[in-house]
Amino acid sequence: MAEVILRQVEKQYSNGFKAVHGIDLTIKEGEFMVFVGPSGCAKSTTLRMIAGLEDITAGEVIIGDRCVNHLPPKDRGISMVFQNYALYPHMSVYENMAFGLRQQKLEKLEIERRINEAAETLEITQLLNNKPGEMSGGQRQRVALGRAMVRKPDVFLFDEPLSNLDAKLRVSTRISIAQLHQDLKAEGQNATMIYVTHDQVEAMTLGDRICVLNQGRIMQVDTPMNLYHLPANKFVAGFIGSPAMNLIVATLIKENEHVYTQLACGTRFLLPDDKAQKVSDKIGQKVWFGMRPEHISTVANTSQAPSEQGDIALTHINVIESMGNELYLYCKLGNEQIISRIPFNPDDSVKHNEDHYMKFDMSHCHLFDIETEQALLY
Repeated sequence: MAEVILRQVEKQYSNGFKAVHGIDLTIKEGEFMVFVGPSGCAKSTTLRMIAGLEDITAGEVIIGDRCVNHLPPKDRGISMVFQNYALYPHMSVYENMAFGLRQQKLEKLEIERRINEAAETLEITQLLNNKPGEMSGGQRQRVALGRAMVRKPDVFLFDEPLSNLDAKLRVSTRISIAQLHQDLKAEGQNATMIYVTHDQVEAMTLGDRICVLNQGRIMQVDTPMNLYHLPANKFVAGFIGSPAMNLIVATLIKENEHVYTQLACGTRFLLPDDKAQKVSDKIGQKVWFGMRPEHISTVANTSQAPSEQGDIALTHINVIESMGNELYLYCKLGNEQIISRIPFNPDDSVKHNEDHYMKFDMSHCHLFDIETEQALLY
């Protein structure tokens, strides 16, 4: 397996549109890297440049110890799994998996050994004589995975491989991909995998690290937990997490040696001392104030006044969504819409179209520069 390095990689089309803006990224040998971002962020374009399916305008793509800019896909040591499976409909599963190996002129016994091993790993041995039209979408996707596996590539590339599957199949196939990565590592093959998705659940559960892209630029590369708890900028904070982080414009004010975030409606929240120290140079300025929905909870004792707490605000609950084990509360705070995520409690008195006090856990708040949108607290 191999390390993949992108050095100042750019992509500009003939009409002048620049899709990728000087990406620098190192994907370690054996790492599971996920590219995630909104539609049009260039995640698939970047993957296709690594694969050799898109020309590179500038920069270098290095796989292992080779610059592969001018190598065709077949010589790059990669295998790609596509969204639409890309199986030959007239061939059996066995023939689909064997096709690339025969092109490499491998011996018949070696081809048979590789296919049987991959089929056993993916639990598709019983399907080897079937044709793609006789199988479910999940089974066809496993065959596409098997076809990639048997080539024993340096790098596996996945381009939204689960987006055509229903919710249940997505879960089971996602687990298969994660298990494949672990099994290959256990066998001594440091399987380098690069996976493109728009699905945050796939990104958070599969990736050793995640590369968040927006408009052809890298916003942050980090572990799933760091992206969630320590977003480097407002874009990552708002993109990672479902429901999304609440983000509101606020002004930092200082009163009696305490620092507050004050919203346009006049509601203000007391910043903990450790956070206040980090934004002492921003007093009097506007910032983006962020709070994840799970850090906003209902207050049972409504006699607590917001001004006495520094972390409680009166809101109006417009809509309640029940998710079974938890509730999403869509509330109005002044003119701002906020979302609270609370555990389901049959004894809770929360009702829609009513005013309710909400507690903001300020130890988990986030602040971002109003202009650069970069994080201010870490």
